Amino acid sequence: MRYFIALSYNGKNYHGWQIQPDVISVQEKLNVALSTIFQKEILVVGAGRTDTGVHASEMYAHFDVEKELSENFAFKLNAILPSDIVVQKVFLVADDKHARFDAVSRSYEYKIWLGRNPFLLDFSWQIHSQEPDITLMNTAAKLLLAYTNFQTFSKVKTDVYTYNCNVTAAYWKQEGNALTFYITANRFLRNMVRAIVGTLLDVGFGKITVQDFKEIIESKSRGNAGLSVPAKGLFLTHIKY
Repeated sequence: MRYFIALSYNGKNYHGWQIQPDVISVQEKLNVALSTIFQKEILVVGAGRTDTGVHASEMYAHFDVEKELSENFAFKLNAILPSDIVVQKVFLVADDKHARFDAVSRSYEYKIWLGRNPFLLDFSWQIHSQEPDITLMNTAAKLLLAYTNFQTFSKVKTDVYTYNCNVTAAYWKQEGNALTFYITANRFLRNMVRAIVGTLLDVGFGKITVQDFKEIIESKSRGNAGLSVPAKGLFLTHIKY
């Protein structure tokens, strides 16, 4: 039987979602918890990867077991997992349902706090030197929907079969001191959202123009894009199936 896990996690203490040698990952913690419950090795497959320090308010993974699970299984799992990983629900799906390959789109949010707030240090990037021009950044962000090749915003040394992504939404919203960038696409490259945010901020701070942003996308060169903003402000927020 195949089950989906809906979960969320604070990424501060993890080297991303995916298992890696000699570091702690969210996937590893889930594998250990499930294997402990079933007394045999259980491996979960995630809907995608998040980088070191990135958070997820909505993440999905699947695993296979030979028996039907009880209604309170999520409670059992949470009792074993660390407190910064929380399972919302565990539910039965079709045997061929795949957490990664059946995902139609993924949405991220990047959170910035304009000013200083000690209670948001772990969950936002705080900018207190100047305020960016939101209108200009939204004008530049709209350009992302006209392109499919995002090599410019990809980590240089990464093993991917294509740099093409279909971005269907990209915009900024400001509510008081809270500034949030929203982006949705069918897939994302490593470091892509953080590099886009860094380059859009260059537009907002007047370091480059909207036309410059367009040319940076077309250059397909990471060296032309802006800095990669800190991971702590990035959240995986929705996965559509």
